[in-house]
Amino acid sequence: MTETAGSTKRTDSDAEGFTAEEKLAMKERSRELKAAARRKAAGTAIDPEQEVLAKIAELPEPDRTLAERLHTIITSAAPALTPKTWYGMPAYAKDGKNIVFFQAAAKFKARYATLGFNEAAELDEGDMWPTSYAIVELTPEVEARIVELVRRATA
Repeated sequence: MTETAGSTKRTDSDAEGFTAEEKLAMKERSRELKAAARRKAAGTAIDPEQEVLAKIAELPEPDRTLAERLHTIITSAAPALTPKTWYGMPAYAKDGKNIVFFQAAAKFKARYATLGFNEAAELDEGDMWPTSYAIVELTPEVEARIVELVRRATA
């Protein structure tokens, strides 16, 4: 057995190379890109925050509660970030580049949700640093750490 991101398991003999969950995420990303291109061509705009909130509303518990609270924390800590969907997950971008994203545990049948930071976040600390964090519960200490990370990532 090998494991992929989010602990979604597959066998080495899986000829497709991607799990059903991974394929679904790629299809969601393809739909997001096509929808954005259609909106751009038509000159229409949507409220990206409403799109993110709609995706969050679709999540099962406890992911939904985590994502709702994270949305509030991130948008309060870094109001300049633009909410968007990315592979069907809530993400937040600066100058068109994704900085931070939420990955629901249910998305890839993982045992915990994650808060991830992309390369544009530049959270560099020496020769090695984390780029994603498992979230089991949003305690005041965890929330304070998230605020710190988001502010550093957007500085």
